[in-house]
Amino acid sequence: MYIYDNYDHQMLEERISQFRDQTQRYLAGDLSEEQFLPLRLQNGLYIQRMAPMLRIAVPYGLLSSTQLRKLASITRDYDKGYAHLSTRQNIQYNWPQLEQLPDLLAELAEVSMHAIQTSGNCIRNTTTDQFAGSALNEIEDSRPWCEIIRQWSTFHPEFAYLPRKFKIAVCGTEVDQAATQVHDIGLYLLKNEQGEIGFKVLVGGGLGRTPLIGKVICEYLPWQHLLTYLDAIMRVYNLEGRRDNKYKARIKILVKSLGIDVFREKVEAQWEFGKDSQATLTQAEVDRCKSFFSTPAFEQLPNEDEATNTALQSDLLFKHWVDRNVDLHKQSGYCIVTLCLKDTGAAPGDITDRQMEFVADLAERYSFSELRVTHEQNLTLADVRTKDLYEIYKACKTESLATPYLGLLNDIVCCPGGDFCSLANAKSIPIAEAIQRRFDNFDRLNEIGDITLNISGCMNACGHHHVGNIGIIGVDKKGAEFYQVALGGDAGREARLAKIIGPSFAQEEIPDVIEKIIQIYLDERQNDEKFIDTYQRLGMAPFKESIYAKAD
Repeated sequence: MYIYDNYDHQMLEERISQFRDQTQRYLAGDLSEEQFLPLRLQNGLYIQRMAPMLRIAVPYGLLSSTQLRKLASITRDYDKGYAHLSTRQNIQYNWPQLEQLPDLLAELAEVSMHAIQTSGNCIRNTTTDQFAGSALNEIEDSRPWCEIIRQWSTFHPEFAYLPRKFKIAVCGTEVDQAATQVHDIGLYLLKNEQGEIGFKVLVGGGLGRTPLIGKVICEYLPWQHLLTYLDAIMRVYNLEGRRDNKYKARIKILVKSLGIDVFREKVEAQWEFGKDSQATLTQAEVDRCKSFFSTPAFEQLPNEDEATNTALQSDLLFKHWVDRNVDLHKQSGYCIVTLCLKDTGAAPGDITDRQMEFVADLAERYSFSELRVTHEQNLTLADVRTKDLYEIYKACKTESLATPYLGLLNDIVCCPGGDFCSLANAKSIPIAEAIQRRFDNFDRLNEIGDITLNISGCMNACGHHHVGNIGIIGVDKKGAEFYQVALGGDAGREARLAKIIGPSFAQEEIPDVIEKIIQIYLDERQNDEKFIDTYQRLGMAPFKESIYAKAD
């Protein structure tokens, strides 16, 4: 992973010193709330319903065990013993005290971490697939390209004050686990007929108030021009994006209003000025960034391990866990393990300080001291020896981290909702827990099979409800909390936006609604159809009829 140099550390020290002074002046009454607002946002600080919320940057979701230990320590010392993993692969604290934040940021800097550009109208954390560098059918490791984008976008003077926030995702794996098509810019790594690496570029995707799937603006962009082309896109957006209405300020609105062809023409015109500038990437620069992601010291091992196979035959629960939570690795004798943070009764994506310490131990012992935060709010150990699987599983059982729910109905993606967020219309966490308790049976979950259920507390879509096979969104109904349900979303290569079924439901009705949706699927599916395939074949009608049917 990328290691900070002296320049990085000096920059962080100066930034923290600056924010410490700003915070002290605000607390002393020398800075108004209006004056402090942009200063705190530049350092990842939001004011939530009951306390500040600090969002920590985790570039492309990659963490070292040392960093995770520091996060655990901060969780104990500055928060209430737990943190939250976000859908942008970042980590959030919901209870820090404002006067302690400079000290908290100083501790983060000790392990090369910060909260810069995790909020505000700037380029946010670049995300990618959590299997990057390890996936069996990977086209190209996306992490070096994410690092190139991170270095380009951090403190970029031209793009420090955009019309609105800006999000970029990069995918180098065949299966898209980064929701690439619903980002302001989505980049798919690919190879042309000559085997040369390049990018398929999409622009104008996004969720929230106006959900849209990104449009292809360039089918094949040579890697040398990655930054010059991003510069051109950003420049058009910065010049022509709306600043008079924040609800219409995202690049997706500009692309939709102009049309992708006109937008492409404007980008091409801007690109002509900088196509062959100093921002053109060289092989030396790419090699420099690739050097941060060297291949681990893998052992030469057979694909299968006899002891592990024996455990799979004798321990049915272990087999369930392996079937759901373990993926193939490109290195013989290794696999990818994902720890599902969706234990029933715990808020989806929340992790305690004790669990952080435990996972750091696992990473050091079994996965070259690295781990990844996933888009689905789980944690991945990407380079695990197959022969270590049973030991890992037994250890995870002691910390409620051996849940075999990955990809199943109870692997819910969920924002903090009205329990914390001042923007939310309704609570998300109690809805997630009610659904998890209704379906808390592995045999039943396994029968239902692969399905995604995403919950957001409002239209801002932090829980990505628009791209869940089943999506739930909190709405305000004359001061009461209600929930709309949508079907048919998908965040993968065949990205689709879910459609609202109909009128909203009260909180206590939601488990029954989900029950009816699942029953229609089970009754109507053909062969081994996944939920999304059955929905695409049947359409909305049978689900809607079942849900709104009046009892006799």
